[in-house]
Amino acid sequence: MTDTTDTTTPDDATHEPTRTRTFTWEDPLPAAEAGRRMSGLEHLRRLVDGTLPPPPIMELLGGRLIEANEGRVVFAAWPAEYHYNPIGVVHGGLAATLLDSAMGCAVHSTLPAGVGYTTLEIKVNYIRAIIMTTGELRAEGSVLHAGSRTATAEGRLTDAAGTLYAHGTTTCLILRP
Repeated sequence: MTDTTDTTTPDDATHEPTRTRTFTWEDPLPAAEAGRRMSGLEHLRRLVDGTLPPPPIMELLGGRLIEANEGRVVFAAWPAEYHYNPIGVVHGGLAATLLDSAMGCAVHSTLPAGVGYTTLEIKVNYIRAIIMTTGELRAEGSVLHAGSRTATAEGRLTDAAGTLYAHGTTTCLILRP
């Protein structure tokens, strides 16, 4: 479970705020092992309902998997100051990670138990800057092609009003035992 603490406290020497962020996560290996014994869709649905703990990357980014259906998944995240890059906007890596997760998990949702995948390539198009006040972002991934050796998917990153911030495509390699 998430135990995230973000704090801003004054630094005694400079009187400027000192920002810290602390979070915890569960060991990801038991959930990954359990996931290998179920279909991709069942695995993802257990992440959605909390039966399995979220992966550490989502804890780190402040995101979560909120929907899982065959061939389509949705992740949500809330941009924060700790996502900022040196030019004063949210780093593009947040959008890329959310899209990679959504598109890859959309592929995963089509796979039977014991079959895995890995991303071969990802392409992300950034449309507009994300800032702290953007609000909740949703990354929706949908499968375009699910073959026996490769799969492709597309993704869209939007805010609550449906405004597009980024979109992408991926090709995944299907890993059979």
